[in-house]
Amino acid sequence: KGEEHYMIEISESKLSIKGSTQKALFYGLKTLDQILLGDVCNTANKQIAPIRIDDEPRYGYRALMLDPARHFLPLEDVKFYIDQMAKYKYNILQLHLTDDQGWRVEIKKYPKLTEIGAKRIEGEGTEYGGFYTQEEIKDVVKYAADRFITVIPELELPGHEMAAIAAYPELSCKGEQGTPRIIWGVEDIVMCAGKEEPFKFLEDVIDEIAPMFPSEYFHIGGDECPKISWKECPLCQKRIQEEGLKGTKEHSAEERLQSYFVQRMEKYLAEKHGKKIIGWDEILEGGLSPTATIMWWHTWSPNAVPEATAQGNHAILSPNANFYFDYQQDKNSLPGVYNYNPMPESLSDAQKALILGIQANLWCEYIPSFERAQYMIMPRMMAMAELAWSDPSVKSWDGFKERMVKQFPRLN
Repeated sequence: KGEEHYMIEISESKLSIKGSTQKALFYGLKTLDQILLGDVCNTANKQIAPIRIDDEPRYGYRALMLDPARHFLPLEDVKFYIDQMAKYKYNILQLHLTDDQGWRVEIKKYPKLTEIGAKRIEGEGTEYGGFYTQEEIKDVVKYAADRFITVIPELELPGHEMAAIAAYPELSCKGEQGTPRIIWGVEDIVMCAGKEEPFKFLEDVIDEIAPMFPSEYFHIGGDECPKISWKECPLCQKRIQEEGLKGTKEHSAEERLQSYFVQRMEKYLAEKHGKKIIGWDEILEGGLSPTATIMWWHTWSPNAVPEATAQGNHAILSPNANFYFDYQQDKNSLPGVYNYNPMPESLSDAQKALILGIQANLWCEYIPSFERAQYMIMPRMMAMAELAWSDPSVKSWDGFKERMVKQFPRLN
């Protein structure tokens, strides 16, 4: 049995929880908590019915992503978010710390990242900002670890970095002064792949971020990086020539340049900090390192999961149609989460073994408050938890709905 396996036995005279690790015992206590709410077995006259539970999760990677880069969330809100994750046995929190609209983590070597990059002027002329100090990051990482949740940082590269470029314009191809992006969407100005400054900058930033997060993984983003500036930049074109990055039918030379960028940072993270990288599925463009883990978020490809695992890479499934909790809640979204099948029949057993787990994302462009964030994650977060934990043979949509209702007083 694995490190998350536990057993509960309840009789008329005793209650016992057994597990080989503290984490297993913690999950047993969380199940006991649900039993006391009445959502696992019926209670009569305040008596718990005799029950025996032999339990462990389907997936070892059960994750939620939080995005304070777009709308900042104070530390106490992040901790409350972690509390809810712990109740439903999630074990990974991905913290999206940097984007075009804001840089949210203190970097002592580059103070302008928070002096300039953590602030933006909203359309009505008001300043919006906020960031976490390194001590606050360490605090929240420990808070999560005490609840058996690992926090994985996400540092976007080479795109989605307008906030950093506003602070240090030399990171871009043209080196022109700009501001953190004040609207949503994808920014055309990205880090220059032809200069050495962006690589040195990212290495320095990683040197400060990585020690704060003892996680095995480090998320490098890698999504939505327009190549417009690279096509026009003589230094980027020179890099393409020097590295022999020739375009093919499948991938342009600029897409292969992005692969060069990502793999160079992957090598640094591995050699200097012993970290494995996770990247959004765009890191497939231009060629993929065999050691990178793909976080697949595109839904529209019917072959998404086979493509994610075809080269032998590990994959985490995060399809936007089902697992983007910032999308509107409607009559289909809750069953869409609960009934999603992460393991298509077309997958071989070897490919199925490469899927680490699943993750839901809460992108905060249109979530300006923590109250709104809570509304958007619940009750889909509960459906996701059961999908990540339970074997399909024991899942029941009707049973889930009945048990979910028992949680409503707590949610209120």
